[in-house]
Amino acid sequence: MLKSLQTALIVLLLLAAAPAQTDVHALADKVDAHYNNLQTLRADFTETYAGGGLAREESGTLLLKRPGKMRWDYRSPREKLFLSDGHSAWFYVPGDHQARRAPIKQLDDLRSPLRYLLGKTKLEKEFDGLSLAPDAPPATPGDLVLRGVPKHMEDRVSQVLLEIAPDGRIARIVIAEIDGSTTEFRLANQQENVALTDSQFKFSPPDGVEVVEESSDQSF
Repeated sequence: MLKSLQTALIVLLLLAAAPAQTDVHALADKVDAHYNNLQTLRADFTETYAGGGLAREESGTLLLKRPGKMRWDYRSPREKLFLSDGHSAWFYVPGDHQARRAPIKQLDDLRSPLRYLLGKTKLEKEFDGLSLAPDAPPATPGDLVLRGVPKHMEDRVSQVLLEIAPDGRIARIVIAEIDGSTTEFRLANQQENVALTDSQFKFSPPDGVEVVEESSDQSF
């Protein structure tokens, strides 16, 4: 009798867990299908950071172009530029006398994985332990939230929350680091397959600006 009850309980637990697991796969596949059909993306972003007793909010425009190109134009509270042409990443603040450059493969920056959002998205391969996060309320009612740990960033990031809109768009990304700090990106006014040129993802230092070559594991 006891053995039968144990077997019944195991079956019930498996049945209860099955729909949630299916939902995770279905939601991840929906996100993959949405972004893998895009060539370009333009969005307004808001970036919020909190950690070490500091808090800041910045905003601007994000451009993505397949394959592996991205451009972050920060407008408020201060102009600055972070971009990648697919090979090198640049960071520059207008008026500064230096521009920083690093090989994109060696860049340890929380924004850099987003360059792969178009064309080769596979959430379940990019995140360990990808699951639904019912304990993390979405910013927009009706959205769903996924939780996971990005591969190869386990030594820095404890978890990432992805807020997914009903159409498969990623509306919000919350990155929690091991040191207790959090960075949140909110994407709005997403425009898909807009006309973007490769020249928009190239940086030419202004006259008199020194280029500083950064070493590996650099974050901008």
